[in-house]
Amino acid sequence: MQIDDAGRVHLVQSMPVLRPDEQVLTMMLDGWRNQQLAGNLQFATIDPKIRLVQRFVDHVNEDPWNWTLAMVEEFSADLRTVKHIAHSTLRSYHSALRAFTSYISSPNYGWDRICEKYFGTHPAQVFFDWNTAGHVQECDAQPTKRPYTREETSALFDHADDEVERIGKSGRKGWQAAYRDAVMMKVAYAYGLRFNELRHLHTVDFARNPHAREFGLQNPLRQSPTRLTAQNLAAS
Repeated sequence: MQIDDAGRVHLVQSMPVLRPDEQVLTMMLDGWRNQQLAGNLQFATIDPKIRLVQRFVDHVNEDPWNWTLAMVEEFSADLRTVKHIAHSTLRSYHSALRAFTSYISSPNYGWDRICEKYFGTHPAQVFFDWNTAGHVQECDAQPTKRPYTREETSALFDHADDEVERIGKSGRKGWQAAYRDAVMMKVAYAYGLRFNELRHLHTVDFARNPHAREFGLQNPLRQSPTRLTAQNLAAS
């Protein structure tokens, strides 16, 4: 057997298969890796998915061409009741395993013919919408990690501005640090920046987009130094 760059398997008659179960599984994973690389996915994205498939194989103690719906339910129940993983984590696991079974069960890649030849059966999709975790709400995070509403974001910005004014009127040091924090907070929310992206910003980053000059300078720092609200940040 040989795997091409797109993940398709080709049977070479002159090459003997000594232990077909182990060899086919290994080549399935290699083929899936090639298919994902052909889809321009990064190794950092692919490798955890490969390890997850191996973890599922070890858990159910069956090769992919023998997977059943009951094995999916057993694996999912163990993750929720024993491992206590989050709903979003379970959904990502199901998504990866569903992508793998879609790959090996597709006739375009030839694994059905290989498995019929060596094992008398073929891979089938066992991960469906009705037995996998899905989006139950707009945000999968726990309530303590939910995103702020527009009203809450505006209140947060108002409080940051009030702190700048309060410290400035008190005559004590610290108003500049408070002003810096207020601006950083608004920039982070306006552009959806992570903390590391925010702390590496330079003034040159607040420049005109060469591909959308009609929008002008997208720079919240050029607005009034205080009272930037969630509404005008969203508009910018």
